[in-house]
Amino acid sequence: MIKIDKDSKGTIATYWAVTLVLVAVCVLLIKNPWILVPILLFLALFAFFVFWFHRLPEREIPEGDETLVTSVADGKVVIVERVYEGEYFKDDRIQVSIYMDFFDVHANFWPVTGSISYYKYHPGRYLLAFLPKSSEKNEHSSTAIRNSHGEVFFKQIAGTFARRIVCYSKEGMQVERGTQCGIIKFGSRIDIYLPLDAEILVKEGEFTKACLTKIARLK
Repeated sequence: MIKIDKDSKGTIATYWAVTLVLVAVCVLLIKNPWILVPILLFLALFAFFVFWFHRLPEREIPEGDETLVTSVADGKVVIVERVYEGEYFKDDRIQVSIYMDFFDVHANFWPVTGSISYYKYHPGRYLLAFLPKSSEKNEHSSTAIRNSHGEVFFKQIAGTFARRIVCYSKEGMQVERGTQCGIIKFGSRIDIYLPLDAEILVKEGEFTKACLTKIARLK
């Protein structure tokens, strides 16, 4: 049985209601079955895709102490490089970016165990999520998590078609690596900022699985 993200049921219901209206209009107006049937099949597939897109997979949390950093999201690693992080740390960090396409799971999960030391929501634009400028100009949520080995900072970034970011972050909140931290709806990206001395365990072009893929180890 497919488990659905708790914050997405209203979104699914809205899309299904619109789809039902379109089905009714098509049945009333289109009498040619060679035209009607393909349209109805397309609408049915669309309704299922909206349901499937908001799935919440069950993932086992890999064993490891507070030094282990796991992936926030499913997707493809598109950036691994040293950058200046100007929002929170205001110094150089290692950035690991993961791009999610339409077919990836879009539920997100805490990358480390610790306490939320910073959270901020940023309204913005909807550039293509894989573009470098999207990290700063697109709508995004920023979260920092601190534990005894340091801090990890990550951004949930909306894409061209993403119009809602759900983030559970609250400053002072205790979180556990591998449990859900939110969801980004319809195309998006995650940027993770790590200390310069962290051991990076992924490379550009690799595909990640949230909770399961080990991104880095803190010193």
